[in-house]
Amino acid sequence: MDLKEKLVSSFMAFEERVDVHSDLHDIRTNALKNFENKGFPTKKEEAWKYTSLNAILKNDFTVFPKQESAIEFNQVKKYFLHEIDTYKLVFIDGVFSSHLSATTHDGIDVCLMSSALTKPKYKMVIDTYFNQIASKDDSLTSLNTAFAMEGAFINIPKKKVADKPIEIMYFSTGNEAALMVQPRNLVIVGENSHVQIIERHQSLNENPVLTNSVTEIFAQKRAIVDYYKIQNDNNEANLVDNTYVSQQQESHASVHTFSFGGNLTRNNLNFYHFGERLTSTLNGISILNDKQHVDHYTLVNHAQPNCESFQDYKGIFSDRSTGVFNGKVLVEKEAQKTNAFQKSNNILLSDKATINAKPQLEIFADDVKCSHGCTVGQLDETAMFYMQSRGIPKKEAKALLMYAFSNAVIESIKIPELKQRITKIIAMKLGVNLGFNL
Repeated sequence: MDLKEKLVSSFMAFEERVDVHSDLHDIRTNALKNFENKGFPTKKEEAWKYTSLNAILKNDFTVFPKQESAIEFNQVKKYFLHEIDTYKLVFIDGVFSSHLSATTHDGIDVCLMSSALTKPKYKMVIDTYFNQIASKDDSLTSLNTAFAMEGAFINIPKKKVADKPIEIMYFSTGNEAALMVQPRNLVIVGENSHVQIIERHQSLNENPVLTNSVTEIFAQKRAIVDYYKIQNDNNEANLVDNTYVSQQQESHASVHTFSFGGNLTRNNLNFYHFGERLTSTLNGISILNDKQHVDHYTLVNHAQPNCESFQDYKGIFSDRSTGVFNGKVLVEKEAQKTNAFQKSNNILLSDKATINAKPQLEIFADDVKCSHGCTVGQLDETAMFYMQSRGIPKKEAKALLMYAFSNAVIESIKIPELKQRITKIIAMKLGVNLGFNL
């Protein structure tokens, strides 16, 4: 039995385990039918032209863990942003860990998706937001919707500022020979509210894991959302991350994606504009080696006038690693006075490393400022020579140039402690001590 057949045959057993109302049952059933019809994406699809799941799907993944796993804080402390206090939502093999988490209902909701899906007090919120912006056609999003149960539920009411960042952590223990997990996150940020969120998926050993994650983010009028994704997993971890962002008038939403590890990482990032004078920011840094693969697939749908979007992705690829950037900006006829900027810059450190970049603009309005650009090259030999002539060893000179190359994205991080953490990870990836005060 292949993975598709296993998932389809497991659906009825899954539904018997969860206590949900009939509306959600219909949503799940329709989503499963879409996945059953389409199956897993293949390279025959234009959007997946450079990314294949075939080798991954040969693993005999367990879709429901056979036993609950427990880990101690000392085992995973290094993965948290422990320099500052944060709210924490921690999941182990897809199951909530209460003793590692720090949730709240004090003015804001930082709690479990399972609570929001099953408790009557959240029914109006779920009916209004759940599965409203996520794609109904994408097969992997549909698969997640069919099995949606656990993950993070974050609801920031009007005129509230989350008093500290929120960390969402998904750990895989390796107790299963191969495990598939499907977390579902729902983030609602009310009018004039602000939140900072850090998300990480981390495998704790070398057993294969496949994560199919879906996050829906709703930014209401004048809301500010800063979302940070840290992807620095081991070489047997695979992540398909589907994030959908809905923005209303004058909101600011930013998603920063840091891809430093994992076997295969696919980031689908979709922004939809439903109000005027809003700003969308999509930034990313990828530093890969060995045979690692990262694929960034972005969409910004400008459907309203007087809006801005900025995309800045940096990639550094060595050994046999591969990168993909497929960024699309769609400007609809009504979206006059749009300002859209898209950039993908990449450095190849090896003759066997590859990058496939496809920036796209589709513009149906006539009064816009839109630009895109893509570069692929190597380190500047003249700059290398200059730095070495000033006494900087070649390895350190190379690392400093690569850090400078990434610096624009690093400087856009608004949590100082997280900026320090990312800088430290980059230094480790580059194999040098860059001399920063960490």
